[in-house]
Amino acid sequence: MTYVVTQACCNDATCVAVCPVNCIHPTPDEAQYARTEMLYIDPDTCIDCGACADVCPVDAIVPDSDLTPETEIYRDLNAAYFLGNPSVSGPTEVAPEPTRVVERSGTLRVAIVGSGPSAFYAAEELLKRRDVDVEVSMFERLPVAGGLLRFGVAPDHQTTKAVDRLFSRTGGREGFRAFFGVEIGRDIGIEELLAHHHAVVHASGASDDRKLGIPGEDLPGSVAAREFVAWYNGHPEFADRTFDLSGRRVVVVGNGNVALDVARILARDPEHLVPGDLAEHALNALRKSAVEEVVVLGRRGPEHAAFTTPELLALGSLPEVDVTVHGGYEAPADAPIKLRTLAEYAQRTPRPGHRRIVLRFHGSPVEILGDGRVEGLRIAPFAGDGPAEDLDAAMVLRSVGYRGRPVPGLPFDDERGTVPNVEGRVIDPAEGRPVQGAYVAGWIKRGPTGVIGTNRYCAAETVETIVADFAQNRLRDPAGTADELAEVVRSRCPEAIDFDGWKRIDRHERLEGRRQGRARHKLVEIDAMLAVARDAGDITGLPR
Repeated sequence: MTYVVTQACCNDATCVAVCPVNCIHPTPDEAQYARTEMLYIDPDTCIDCGACADVCPVDAIVPDSDLTPETEIYRDLNAAYFLGNPSVSGPTEVAPEPTRVVERSGTLRVAIVGSGPSAFYAAEELLKRRDVDVEVSMFERLPVAGGLLRFGVAPDHQTTKAVDRLFSRTGGREGFRAFFGVEIGRDIGIEELLAHHHAVVHASGASDDRKLGIPGEDLPGSVAAREFVAWYNGHPEFADRTFDLSGRRVVVVGNGNVALDVARILARDPEHLVPGDLAEHALNALRKSAVEEVVVLGRRGPEHAAFTTPELLALGSLPEVDVTVHGGYEAPADAPIKLRTLAEYAQRTPRPGHRRIVLRFHGSPVEILGDGRVEGLRIAPFAGDGPAEDLDAAMVLRSVGYRGRPVPGLPFDDERGTVPNVEGRVIDPAEGRPVQGAYVAGWIKRGPTGVIGTNRYCAAETVETIVADFAQNRLRDPAGTADELAEVVRSRCPEAIDFDGWKRIDRHERLEGRRQGRARHKLVEIDAMLAVARDAGDITGLPR
């Protein structure tokens, strides 16, 4: 028997660290890791010890005897990776992780701005160190934790959201305190944070989106997929938005995983979405939706599609949705599983009365059409040969990439949408030297790449840089104490809550969800969140 990684893989590589025979690849030390779709287990090397399954945070690793008809293909997917990469096969001795010797005395105090996966991974990496005493203060402008995990991951991907188990573990560590409902730059200044901490880690993600740059993009009905995702995931700042679902067709421009998520949410029978944590207002709107067809448009061919193989496989397994390929597609017998899957979808015959997702390639959007609002999209061949085609559509969603926003007080690379850095240490490009005490992690550090688990190693790199700077006396000692900063927060943000307050919200949402047969019933109004958390105690945040 061998173990198999399935579609729920989060890529955080916890399994790699515990595998005694190095049969899980790519590892974070291998070049392919940064761009891999998922991790893979070599069936010829696996010794059936089950250590990887025990530590998997999203329960994605199962013995091959437990594969279902829907997941059976992952046996081939895992094996195929090693057929194409013979150099990574076979057991090797894994070197132990080096431990830095920190001779500097005192406690390293770090502030983390943000509460998404990269923020919590950074906090975990800091607090579990044995070579230095660490205190972490986390700041989040909303009363709830999660960031992209709460507001970006699709509501029917509950296995992926299981990574939030990390939050409770980290929040319970000695030396951790949290301040939710506190906005850095508005309530507390960056310089104030640095006056009370050795270092500040900015883990604010990428909260903007890239534009198409075509005429008509500003018409009502032309929407960023990021905003639509935030709406159906119950982000308080987007909960009151309305989207026109009265038309027959929607076009999603872009073909990454977010584009497939959006298409799936639009095309699915809403009752199949009930068990997840779709926001109530979105569920009600989707129940009234008239959308029959969602076109997912990619500029280049299938071989360049950005969506991952697991997401494509999951799309085709929806019983109530037909998935087809515009214009047909044939793949060679030795093509990767992704392309063979597309070829299989291209042979499917749409069923009368079923909603459709149409995967379309080789088309460039050149103009969004409409008089006062979106009525269609003009598509030209990507290579420039042939006439343009006008496609009727009531809504156009652009899903061509997330983009970071400038962080006040820090340099910003406008082209990449990131803060310039070297291994997480913020660098002033004008002077070519570090900005003392300033660090980044996650998408604001490296751009919107990778999946949830990729943030673990991104954060670990930043933490190593912080500890090195602390050990080599490159960081100023804070003038104020953490308790003094808590008093400042108390005076300016009397409604701010601590981690226990967030746990109270989390518990309430899960219990309400359970009563309704759902994973979670999300609160979407700030006042409602605060009302649930109000009995959680004060926010002095004294480490437990």
